[in-house]
Amino acid sequence: MSGIKPPFTAETAQQKVKVAQRLWNTRDPARVAQAYTPDTIWRNRDQFMRGTAEVVQFLSKKWEKENGYRLRKELFAFSDNKIAVQFFYEFYQTAADGRRQWYRCYGLEDWTFAEDGRMRKRQMSGNDVPITEEERWFKDDVADEDSVEISEKHL
Repeated sequence: MSGIKPPFTAETAQQKVKVAQRLWNTRDPARVAQAYTPDTIWRNRDQFMRGTAEVVQFLSKKWEKENGYRLRKELFAFSDNKIAVQFFYEFYQTAADGRRQWYRCYGLEDWTFAEDGRMRKRQMSGNDVPITEEERWFKDDVADEDSVEISEKHL
């Protein structure tokens, strides 16, 4: 993610968002953390983190609980060294009886970048909505999250 550096244009901001989408969809905490400065500052919902070690720990726990994670990020706005995105991701959790409950998270992030293109600050707000298997957008047969038409059902 650091290859694209500020100041951003519409084209480079869009590229940065899609690189981040692909990176997060790897679900590899150590790889994702490389896109952030060593002293990165995060707010993720009600949790606050500082530094890539805390980010790796957070993401490891996140993806242990959020099975089947699939994410789509869309450019919302940008300026010289900032990007705002809206995102949607789906995951499931398994109940004690073995039943899967799917969720879709709707949210917004604002990102601030260092001169080298790594993210220095990330703030995320999101809400999880229970969905049925039939309501999923990012089913297993979807090869590309960007090919899915986003419904306005929950928007």
